[in-house]
Amino acid sequence: MLNQDPAVIVVHSDRERAEEFASYVRFLGCDTTTAVDESTFLEEIAALPGVLAIFIGAEPGQQWLAPALRRANEYTGGSPCYLLQSAGEQGAPPAGLRPLLRGTVSWEASYQELLGILRHARVLYDQRARAGDDHSATLYSNLIGASDDIEAVRQLARQVSTTEATVLVNGESGTGKEVVARCIHTLSGRRDKPFVPINCGAIPAELLESELFGHEKGAFTGAISARQGRFEIAAGGTLFLDEIGDMPLDMQVKLLRVLQERMFERVGSHKPIPTDVRVVAATHRNLEQMVADGSFRMDLFFRLNVFPIEISPLRNRVADIPLLVDNYIGRQEREQGRSLRLSDCAVASLVRYHWPGNVRELINLLERLAILFPDKLVQWSDLPEKFRPNEELFEEQLSESADWQQQLRAPASPVELPPEGIDLKPHLADIERRLMIEALDRTDWVVARAAKLLNLQRTTLVEKMRKFDIQRPGELTGS
Repeated sequence: MLNQDPAVIVVHSDRERAEEFASYVRFLGCDTTTAVDESTFLEEIAALPGVLAIFIGAEPGQQWLAPALRRANEYTGGSPCYLLQSAGEQGAPPAGLRPLLRGTVSWEASYQELLGILRHARVLYDQRARAGDDHSATLYSNLIGASDDIEAVRQLARQVSTTEATVLVNGESGTGKEVVARCIHTLSGRRDKPFVPINCGAIPAELLESELFGHEKGAFTGAISARQGRFEIAAGGTLFLDEIGDMPLDMQVKLLRVLQERMFERVGSHKPIPTDVRVVAATHRNLEQMVADGSFRMDLFFRLNVFPIEISPLRNRVADIPLLVDNYIGRQEREQGRSLRLSDCAVASLVRYHWPGNVRELINLLERLAILFPDKLVQWSDLPEKFRPNEELFEEQLSESADWQQQLRAPASPVELPPEGIDLKPHLADIERRLMIEALDRTDWVVARAAKLLNLQRTTLVEKMRKFDIQRPGELTGS
């Protein structure tokens, strides 16, 4: 079903209004078709070689929309769907639609906003095209990104998942080492058994043995009953030893014995218990250097390092940031019903940040923005100051937008004349107005900078703003 020429579908009972919005999308270089009811919608879905995105203008009484969208998702593999709303329109989506929507879009959305949505949709479409089998789908749903680094991690996880080899995942804090471990577990034959994580650095040394191997009643002060350890809880599944580099040396000896003999004893007992677990360990430390320093056992290192996987810091794979943002936004909308959207200028700012906290820091920022700016397009100026680069970013955006637009263009002509013709003058005026607002939004409404993006004199832009009654949102007209 997926190929290189996907199209956009605009659904609304008013064909003229649907065609008007479709013309905006065509202007950005995407093949676009319209549907006015359930039958034409499903016919278009079946006839198209691929579906990039679906825009729906819902109306009261359209009970067919949710079931039709579910059928469409089965056919397309999950093309993102957006609810079209008029400017200023609020309220929850129609019943049954919310879990099927990626977000809401204004009928009067700027070309920049539409371009960002379509760009994300194209990347997701390409990901679905590559995720053609069950294993790939699992990997792509968890390890978000399209960079070579993430693709290499996916490939290694896929290869090792079919074996029983011990895996050592290396990477800075916040890069997603546990995500890699969970992917390996989910792809393995142990997927129906427990995945049990334990952070070796977060548990006091005197309690770590009990946490790993369990204890008998009365084994130590406070042991009022027998308790299973993580090795028992993970029986048949995967035990994830996070921050293995923080494990004390005396515990390293005991862990090595368990890995070698596949047997352990509870604290306070001499009865050996067989274990059948797959061990995946992770660390942000340089274990080889620790071995040289004498703070990590060489024999344990070699036992753990059977199959090493290195996950790169986010600053080395910034191309994945837009995908991570999109994935987070999608989850927010599905799980909490909140819609967050970032302007391309804001996303470009995030791409230029150095991310010492890696993916965890990015997710924390997005959670903060979702609380501060619910259902609002987050601009560059809305970001905390440390995430904003210097002012040269504004000048770079024009060329970047051109690059993204080129990526979206299909072989067909980007602008098509409807069969019934078009009233060109108001159509061009609307395009002009949208592009001026877009330039002003991108430059935080600094008229001189916006004029530079549009290759206009500042005075000319001011005159056009008066002509089209363009005012910064929130400003009141004097009377």
